[in-house]
Parts: sequence; structure tokens; C-alpha cells
Amino acid sequence: MINRKKFDFTLLALLFLLISLGCVAIFSASTTIIGDQVHIENNWWKQIIFALLAFGVIALLLKLPLPIFEVMVLPLWALNILALILVLFTPAVNGSHRWFALGGINIQPSESAKLLTILMVSRIISKEHLNEYRQILYGFGIMLLPVLLIMIEPDFGTTLVFWTSLLAMLIAAEVPLFFILLIISPVVSVVSSVWWPAIPIWLLIFIFLLLRAHLSWVTITVASIGNIFVALITPVLWMALKDYQQNRVLTFLDPTRDPLGAGYQIIQAKIAIGSGSMFGKGWLLGTQKNMNFLPEHHTDFIFSVIGEEFGFIGCVLLLAVFAAFFGRLIRDVSELKIKERKVATAGIMAYLMFQTFINIGMNIGLVPATGIPLPFVSYGGSNLLINTLSVGVVLKYLNERGFIK
Repeated sequence: MINRKKFDFTLLALLFLLISLGCVAIFSASTTIIGDQVHIENNWWKQIIFALLAFGVIALLLKLPLPIFEVMVLPLWALNILALILVLFTPAVNGSHRWFALGGINIQPSESAKLLTILMVSRIISKEHLNEYRQILYGFGIMLLPVLLIMIEPDFGTTLVFWTSLLAMLIAAEVPLFFILLIISPVVSVVSSVWWPAIPIWLLIFIFLLLRAHLSWVTITVASIGNIFVALITPVLWMALKDYQQNRVLTFLDPTRDPLGAGYQIIQAKIAIGSGSMFGKGWLLGTQKNMNFLPEHHTDFIFSVIGEEFGFIGCVLLLAVFAAFFGRLIRDVSELKIKERKVATAGIMAYLMFQTFINIGMNIGLVPATGIPLPFVSYGGSNLLINTLSVGVVLKYLNERGFIK
């Protein structure tokens, strides 16, 4: 039953709008026009079927009693872990073991692992009388198992989504920010090692922030020494790599080093977006797409198709819808008062926001290609179903306000 005073109809409408825009873009990406020849693949109607299925699942979820939903989380998460193990024994596709092929439909268990792991972590770290150390320990412990299995597939990009969600959940669980700083500081130290003057600057900022948090000198000293060690050992580890390994990393960071190999996708994506200019070439008329210069244009690089055919204006409009959608999610996080639901919603918001940033960033050349699709817009049944269901969980939490305290 929908509580009209509590249910977020605006969030649902924005979700519907994003999925609709995605179906339009996928139809274009699935259509090839060369002269008088028109070829249309069936990706677009598959996406529509999965969209209808996703909204049907949301309707069922809203009717499902919350206690039953909460009881289902643990066994579903355990089954998902089993699926992540079993998928490693399936035939490799492009060198990866990520999908179960069932009746012409590919099911990717790493997608459902995002939502179920977020729900598991939020339940554990939101327990009363749990100190900050245990919250961090339990959070990392639960996240580590699916992350390790997904890395074996291998799928490094997806593992980043898990850690981003964990950081957001720890913040929502009111873990002091200096703990978050300690967690992410080694990553900053690795980045700062690229330019030596950045190391002392980063260490001064790091120590200043820890002093502001009123930590003991022992903690500050140990943390500082640890980060110095990480910054100094990174160049040593880099030099220990073989030439071909270094070239892979450099090409990963700079696609122009290998324009016909590893960097081909990003270069073609930037060409497509740039050629769209202000208003685009028109729907179905993208030449990079039609001539198949742009690989994976219906999945990872769907944003480039939008940029080529609808131009700068089309991209801005899509970004405006995403901004409104995430703005609504941020508002909803503050509306939820029950800690577990607030933490879970923060994790869901973070993983959707991170995927959006990374996908658009790689399309315009700001970040390396990682194989992360654009939520609600890229083609992919498992991805669309789980992302939509994740929003459905938030809608259910909002709808249940006032019924259960």
C-alpha cells in the first residue's frame, strides 16, 4: 500500500524518465543506417522488457511486508555469494567469467551483489553499541568476500563501486571523519608519489587534519610514517614492473599511447561527442555509431551516442535529469531516521552516483575505461533490473515511514 504523504513520487518519475531516455538512446545505438540500408538489432525491445519487469518488481516490493523483506536479505546474499563462485566455472567471454547464459539472457551476479552487500553491511554496522572500530572492521569484512570473487572474474571496475558504497555507508553511520581520512590516505599517498613535491604538501595537510581531530601523537605518528612508506615504496614497485606491464598501466592512464589498441575506445568516444557539436547530428544519424567506429556503443559508450546525435544540449539535459535524480536521493537520505535504512540508502546513492561519474568521465576522456555502464541508460538487463530495484528499496523505506519506527 502506498502512503501518499510519504512516498517519493518525484524520485519515481525521475527514474522513469532516465529509463525512457535510455531506451530511446539504445534504439538509436541498435540502429545502423548506411545509405539506404537500415539494420536494427533487438537490444532496444529487450531493454523495454527488462524495464517493465523492473517496475513490476518495484510494485511487488512495495506490497511485500517489510519484516519479510528484511528476513530475505541474508539468504539472498548467501545465494549471491554462491553464484559468484559458480560463475567462475562458466565459459569465459572476452577473457572474463561474469555471466550465466540462460535461454539467451545473460545474468551477471556481480550486479545483484552490489545491492545485497549494501543491505548486509548496513544491517551489521547499524547495530547499537557498536564502536567505530567494529563498524569499520565488520564493514570491510563483509565487503571483502564479494570483492575478492569479482576480482577473480576479473572485473576491477565493479570492485571500486563496492568500496565507494562502503565509505558512504560509514559516513552515514556517523563514523568520525578522521577514520575515513585514515582509510583513504594511502590512496592519496600513491597518487602524490607521481610528483615528488606533492608528497610533503599532502603530509602537511594530512597531519593538520589529524591534529584538528584531536588524535594522539602516537596515532598521528604511526599514520604519517605509514603514508610516507606508501609514497616512497610506490616508485620502487613501479620500477620493479616489466616494460610491458608499465606500458599497460600507462596506456590505461593515457589512451593516446596506444590509439589503435587499448586507447581506441576512449579516443573514438571523444571523437563522437566532439563531432556532435551544439545540437548534434540528429537522431539515428551518428556516423561514428553507424560506421561502427565506436565499440560497445549500446552499453559502456551510450553517452557518446547521445553526445553525437543530440550534441552538447542533449548531454546537458541528460546531466540535468541525473542531477535532479541524485539531488532527490540526497534529500531522501536526510528524511530517513532509522539508522539501518539511512545507511543503506546512502550506499545505494553512492554506488549509482559513482557509476554515473565514472561512465561519463571515461566517455569524455577524464578517467580510464573501466567497463562500468551508465545507470538506467546503458543496455543491460541485470544492470537495469538491479539499479531499478535499488531505487525501489529506497522508495519502500520512504513509504514505510510512519508505519514502523
